[in-house]
Amino acid sequence: MRSLLVGSVILAAGVVPARADIPVVDVSGVIHAVTASHVTAAIERADSTAAPLLILRMDTPGGLDTSMRQIIDRMLNCKTPVVVFVGPSGARAASAGFVIAMAADVAAMAPGTNLGAAHPVSSMGAMDEVMKKKVSEDAAAYVRSKAERRGRNVSLAEKAVIESRSFTEKEALDQKLIDLVVKDIPELLTTLEGREIRRFDGSKLTLRLAGHKTVAVDLNWRQGILAAIARPEVLFLLLLGALAGLGAELSHPGTLFPGILGTFCLILFLFASQIIPINWAGVLLILLAVGLFAAEVKITSYGLLTTAGIVAMVLGAMMLVDAPIPEMRIRWTTLVPASLLMAAGTIGLVRLVIQAQLRRPQTGVEGLIGQAARAETALAPNGWVTVQGESWRALIESGAAAAGEMVVVTSVEGLLLRVRKGV
Repeated sequence: MRSLLVGSVILAAGVVPARADIPVVDVSGVIHAVTASHVTAAIERADSTAAPLLILRMDTPGGLDTSMRQIIDRMLNCKTPVVVFVGPSGARAASAGFVIAMAADVAAMAPGTNLGAAHPVSSMGAMDEVMKKKVSEDAAAYVRSKAERRGRNVSLAEKAVIESRSFTEKEALDQKLIDLVVKDIPELLTTLEGREIRRFDGSKLTLRLAGHKTVAVDLNWRQGILAAIARPEVLFLLLLGALAGLGAELSHPGTLFPGILGTFCLILFLFASQIIPINWAGVLLILLAVGLFAAEVKITSYGLLTTAGIVAMVLGAMMLVDAPIPEMRIRWTTLVPASLLMAAGTIGLVRLVIQAQLRRPQTGVEGLIGQAARAETALAPNGWVTVQGESWRALIESGAAAAGEMVVVTSVEGLLLRVRKGV
């Protein structure tokens, strides 16, 4: 019994609680709804596993205000300390990325990086002075409240918004916008070991990171698919694919594949429009462009309708994504070829449809008119002819035709063909 007790004590002493990993989340490219979902899910996971720290490795030109605020709201109300690390060298945290950095428990930068340029920009062009002032003041107050609670330089944080100021890592450190300059994540963890930080609620926490390993937090399959389609070029091509596929199915009912493909593209487009803000005026311009391409076939405009359609499609594509930053605009290398291809495809498809409608019937009574026939007997004026392998009683309209002579069917009256000489 004593041996069993001693063994149990030794076994219990040998059991060491597993150390939680330190999640590293890459925030790269444009910040949008998928980014916000990815980051907030990582924070929730870190809270549930009692992770000692969560690192956001950032390289972004900015993004959507709503997604930025969603990330910050979750950061300010989580149990896990959050570090924003602008890296590796050459990375930036501009616009929304700057505000997220100001809200973090610890802000760090790698050598050769920069942050700032957080002035709000309208996606719909120039704002009037009153609206511009209101938007700027709102953004400035938002970043001031975060910088002040984190003990950062409130004045410079405000200038990054109002004056679009941007700072190198040395300038940011010297002027107390950030806390550290480190070359990589291992150096970041070493520097933070034993450091006391103040959380947003005012409580203090000493970081104990020794023995904890870092683990990359990747997008799950759903987020990966969403991230792949949540790009302006893909959004534009999905809309064109939906229009082309559904148009082809309507003009050629029963072909199925174009209709299925068009419906699939339409569903993905509508799904992606929940992630990327869509300007529906741009969608209407693209629809107008398709209508102008179709009208070119029926109306002699000497290319005017086609030109107007291309202009409407280019303008629609430029307006399609309702976001201010250049990275969320459709590139000309995608826009121009896709517009020209859509114009050529629409015009060609409509032309084929009209040609099919105007084509002479090939079967039935209508299909006999204009067909060549061979006289089986002399037509003087009545007789028999062979047309499409069948014998018909025929009446020649004028003159006569000898047996074996070729005639042409001009009309059908019941079981009698009226014909004329010639082919």
